[in-house]
Formats: sequence, C-alpha cells, structure tokens
Amino acid sequence: MDARLNPLGGIKANLAALDLKDEINRLRREKNAVILAHYYQEPALQDIADFVGDSLDLSRKAAETNADVIAFCGVKFMAEVAKILSPQKTVVLPDLKAGCSLEDSCPPEAFAKFRRAHPDHISLTYINCSAAVKAESDIIVTSSSAEKIINQLPADQKILFAPDKHLGAWLNRKTGRDMLLWDGTCIVHEKFSVVELLKLKAQYPAAPVLAHPECPAAILDLAHYIGATSGILNYALNSPEPVVIVATEPNIIHQMQLKAPHKTFIGAPGADGNCGCNMCPYMALNTMEKLYLALRDLSPVIEVPEDVRLRAKVSLDRMLEMAGAVTPVRVTGD
Repeated sequence: MDARLNPLGGIKANLAALDLKDEINRLRREKNAVILAHYYQEPALQDIADFVGDSLDLSRKAAETNADVIAFCGVKFMAEVAKILSPQKTVVLPDLKAGCSLEDSCPPEAFAKFRRAHPDHISLTYINCSAAVKAESDIIVTSSSAEKIINQLPADQKILFAPDKHLGAWLNRKTGRDMLLWDGTCIVHEKFSVVELLKLKAQYPAAPVLAHPECPAAILDLAHYIGATSGILNYALNSPEPVVIVATEPNIIHQMQLKAPHKTFIGAPGADGNCGCNMCPYMALNTMEKLYLALRDLSPVIEVPEDVRLRAKVSLDRMLEMAGAVTPVRVTGD
C-alpha cells in the first residue's frame, strides 16, 4: 500500500514488536497524561482508558485531574471541548481525521448566516459541533440535558436547534415546541432499519429496545427507552430482561457485557440485517497504535483559538448552569 495512504505503514513492523499496553502505560506516567475513551471506541481503547463515558462528562473529569496531557479517544469536537475546559493542558487526538457527520453538516460560516437570518431566535446547539459553532451559539445542550433546558425557556421564545434534526424533532415532540431545525444527521443512527428491527423484536418479543434520540422517528417509535448513551447503558444494566436490543453505536455493548455478563445485548441491525453499517467510521479511526504514537509524540494536538474558546465556553457554561437550574430563565443572544 502507498505509504501516503497508510501513514502507519512504515512503522507497523516496529509497533508490532511493542507491548502496546505496557508502552501506553509507561507514556501515561512519563507524560502525566489522562486517557479518555468514549463509549463508541473499540474495546481495547475503553479498557486502557482512565475514564470511559459520554463526551462532556469525560472532559469535565479530565479538567478535575492534575494531568498535563489529555489523550482523548473520541472525535475532534470532543477533544475540542476538553481543550475549552482545560486550556492549560495539552490535548491530543489519536487520529485528527476522526470527525463527525453532524459537525461536518454545520460549517461555522453557514451557521452564522443561519443565525443572522433569524435574529429573533436563540440558538440551542447540540454539543456535536465544532468549537467555532459553539462560539456562535447561545446555549450548548447534550441529549441528556436538552429537554430540561428547553423547558426553562419562556414559551414565547423562538429557538433554533442545530445540527441534528432527528434529536431536534424528538425534543419538539417531548416539549411541545416548534424549534427551527438545522438539517443535519448522524450517519450511524440513520442506518438502522425499521424492517430489520421489527424482525428482531419478533424474535425477542420481551426484549426492550433502547435508542439514542439521534435515530429517526420511525426507530424511536419502536423504542422502550430513548436517551443518551449513559442513560442507555444504565437502562440496559437495570432492565430485568435477559435480552436487550441496543439502537446506538454498538461499541457501547462492551461496557454492558463487562458489567452484566449474564445478559445478552444485541445491536440493532442495519438495512440487510448484518451490514455493520451502524459502526461509526470516524470513531474507528482511533486505534491502540495511534494512541501510543499520540502519547509518544504529543501529536496530533488540538488547538482552539482563545477568542473562540472563550465564546464557546460561555455557551457551555450556560448549559451547565441551566442543567442545575430550577426556575425559568431568559437568555438573549448577546
């Protein structure tokens, strides 16, 4: 293979001779690094991480440590959040090409233009977006905090919601709002097949279906529980049923199997029932080899311009404040 297409190709033989776990642990100590892994990462990365979880929770935990380096096994927008919350720390991402279809769907310039076209709206923006889009937003939300935050806003407040239209539509249904939705989707959660899921439900009629709200409405309508990855994990572990069907990126099943080995967890199928298309191709770019190199070289490093970081942090801080608030608040776009 052309070395330009496989940057690891020239050093793969050397890497194969290494005990990657030992080397990563050595570098973690030498560099005073904390390793974070999202639930959607391959099992080996989850197993070696200091923390495994949802993206914002991981960044907040890393900010509380005395680590000098954050190695974020996830995608770029997640690593940017870690940098926003820990500007004094070096943040590395094993593969800089680990992006996100939702982030790609919402370029900062187009989003700023969208905002200018609707000056009477405030912007609730899903955390799955770039730091630059966060800087153009009023409030960042996660899938677990969005409903609570929306319900605190005055009923007459017009709202833009970006970038996930399926999450936005689900929130409209839950809250009775009519938010103006950006036309973005997650390529993973759009791949689940209603027909194949119905077949699976027929095979396991007692099994609850757990779905992430980034799924289209037709999938959500078949779900017993809809929630963020951490909520899906908790429901799966606490369900009395021995078989659980999971409609989100299937690497989260690794954590389920670790914590409840007596249960059977089945990933919701794609179009042909066995396509593997519900695996996130961006998350899959990170590997143990690339984590080792990122810690060894402290590269690729994540940088966020300070003006962008500060404005993005305002929108993140608003979310954290409102997620714990109990009285309605009015947010303006200034």
